[in-house]
Amino acid sequence: MEMVEPAGPMYQAGTLSGNLLAMIAGIHTLKRLKEPGTNEYLDKITGELVQGILDAGKKTGHAICGGHISGMFGFFFTEGPVHNFDDAKKSDTAKFARFYRGMLEEALYLAPSQFEAGFTSLAHSSEDIRKTIAATEKVLSKI
Repeated sequence: MEMVEPAGPMYQAGTLSGNLLAMIAGIHTLKRLKEPGTNEYLDKITGELVQGILDAGKKTGHAICGGHISGMFGFFFTEGPVHNFDDAKKSDTAKFARFYRGMLEEALYLAPSQFEAGFTSLAHSSEDIRKTIAATEKVLSKI
């Protein structure tokens, strides 16, 4: 700790750094992530979500691609595949903006940029995923 400001030369800051409630939440999250089946569950529901989004996009006539790893996902309004930023820049960001606003109207909050990752959590149920996919199809059918 002698290296950290104000005693030392290294600056450290963070919104919840050292906050007791955030630390306790972090510890319990790490314990939960160690439980058998946790990562498999995240991978399962995230895979269902992404596949549902891609299927809804194709069903409604949109070029769309995407993927996931564990609880992190992303998708792009382009034929794809997207392997790098140059590929991602070919995406229809105006369409994503319309999609984003439509999902807000359905009370679903996504990252506001197509270039940001989305995340599922252990709190998301299969029913949440089904509702999100249904809303996705509804919104995509309007844009």
